[in-house]
Amino acid sequence: MIRFSLSKFIALPFIITSLLFLILSFNSYAQQENKWHIEKPLIVMQGEEAFLEIYCTEMHDELSLIINGKQEYLKLINGKASYAIVIHKETNYSISSEYGTLETKIKPIPLWFSIVPPLMAILMALLFKEVFVALFMGIFSGTFTIFWFYGFGFFTALGKGFFSIIDKYIIQALNNTGHLSIIVFSLMIGGMVHIITKNGGMRGIVNYLSKYAQSPRSGQLITWLLGIAIFFDDYANTLVVGNTMRPVTDKLNISREKLAYLVDSTAAPIASIALITTWIGAELSYIQDGIKMLNLDETPYLVFLHSLQYSFYPIFTLGFVLMLIIMGRDFGPMRKIEHQIKKPHHKELKATQKEKNDFNPKKGIKPRAINALIPVFTVVIGTMIGLFYTGQEVVGWQTELSFGRNLSEIIGHADSYLALLWSSLAGVTVAVILSMIQKLLSLKESMESMLDGFKLMLTAVLILSLAWALAGLTEDLHTAQFISGSLIRLDINPLLIPGLAFILAALVAFSTGSSWGTMAILYPLMLPAVWLLSQEATMNYQESLSLFHNVVAVVLAGSVFGDHCSPISDTTIMSSLASQCNHISHVQTQMPYALSVGAVSLFAGTIPVAYGLPIPLAFVFGFSLLFILIRFVGKKKPVQT
Repeated sequence: MIRFSLSKFIALPFIITSLLFLILSFNSYAQQENKWHIEKPLIVMQGEEAFLEIYCTEMHDELSLIINGKQEYLKLINGKASYAIVIHKETNYSISSEYGTLETKIKPIPLWFSIVPPLMAILMALLFKEVFVALFMGIFSGTFTIFWFYGFGFFTALGKGFFSIIDKYIIQALNNTGHLSIIVFSLMIGGMVHIITKNGGMRGIVNYLSKYAQSPRSGQLITWLLGIAIFFDDYANTLVVGNTMRPVTDKLNISREKLAYLVDSTAAPIASIALITTWIGAELSYIQDGIKMLNLDETPYLVFLHSLQYSFYPIFTLGFVLMLIIMGRDFGPMRKIEHQIKKPHHKELKATQKEKNDFNPKKGIKPRAINALIPVFTVVIGTMIGLFYTGQEVVGWQTELSFGRNLSEIIGHADSYLALLWSSLAGVTVAVILSMIQKLLSLKESMESMLDGFKLMLTAVLILSLAWALAGLTEDLHTAQFISGSLIRLDINPLLIPGLAFILAALVAFSTGSSWGTMAILYPLMLPAVWLLSQEATMNYQESLSLFHNVVAVVLAGSVFGDHCSPISDTTIMSSLASQCNHISHVQTQMPYALSVGAVSLFAGTIPVAYGLPIPLAFVFGFSLLFILIRFVGKKKPVQT
């Protein structure tokens, strides 16, 4: 017995030593394994470049690897190396280093799927007339697919896709200075509008304009003129004109859908072609990049000026709206809405008591238009001063340039978001001060009115956030590259490039809801394409340059056209909200008009001019077709009884 215990006692050190050896061996192996690892990309689109990330804890400048049997030397930066991959089918990767071998499998998402999320959002919006659910489901279809192809199971992909909508795409959309600026600007404008409504200023404007806007025609004409007057920024145009004219058009029995169309169809078209706007800086930068890439001896500003003569869609849109107003005719869904507004029980004429109180001045206040005009002009003039100030800080005043060129350069390089933020804050402040010094509203009432205005813009903020999230998703999925790549690979006559660019820009803008994003994507693709194809076709320099100017214009025009038709466009959404019109109803009534003008722009302007039709004749031909369309398809409004 004692002998047995003694033997166990003697064997104990050997057992402990063996266990320690095993523990240390496993620990050493784990440390060896932890010295490096790989992370495959979350999103890999078929045929598009993605990156495998390789992490190494050891201090090296270079990592020697064997990837699928091929020797690779990757530079390590802060312990991370990137390996570019382009795959078209499910691929296994075996990566070996001095630390061992790691394996991973990557299954690419078919590139054609990139169009599914925006199309789902658009179709659901049109079918179910519920924009929140439509946008959410569009994003969800994309996020679920991302995690499914990454390798997660069905239910795990559902869960991860669902939560990534908010923790990735919505947060990512809001973590953007420009987006936050638009939200704050919108809130401020909403607060200002509610204050000038409560202090009687808005009622004063309605009473004043009613002297001149005594009929639906004159009311629409004033709305159109205001839209032209606020040419320098499409966001400011939309919010100021929509909110200011809504009480006037309501009084004249003009439908909210018609007001939203007037607002939407004067905002981006005029801002995109005017010489001093918040758009011109981006436009000139894209043109400059194209010129630099092709080594052309041209200046971006002159290219932009020459391109304006080819801007058929914006010009035809402005003229088409004016013809509709003067001729007093409508067609399609707009005609039906305008007919219904004449009926005493039309839904737009119904309002809850709370809604009536929201847009009525405080009792006992004498309406004075000046109490609204001063804050509104503060926003307008303040925006222009802000644009000049921020732009002048960047480029200064160049003595060798003319006054007009200097002004355009300054506005083109301005920080429009800062200008809008400053002007909207100034507008709210002025509205509060005017209300208090005249004892129209107390400080407490002014603040309550401002907060009520903020609440009215909550719908806008939610929809814009979802629209931006969807735009971020389409960027990750390479939606624009799929559309443009599908068309640009076609071997076609260079004279067809302007028409193709217009269609392509319209499709991308319609799918992504962003005219600016469309320009950023297509200018680098289409400008080199049209120039190189025209040179290969042995065109002379002037002929090639004319086609180049045409494409500069049609990418911009097509972007605005697609933006007008898209229910997920931020400017279309803002037009609906500023006019307090049902968003889907606005899209349905505007689309036939936009499609009509788009078709005339393409077949009477862009394509014939590319083949040699003189530009003045194209405008005459186009406006004639639009006149005939309104005259014979449109019908006059019924007389109110």
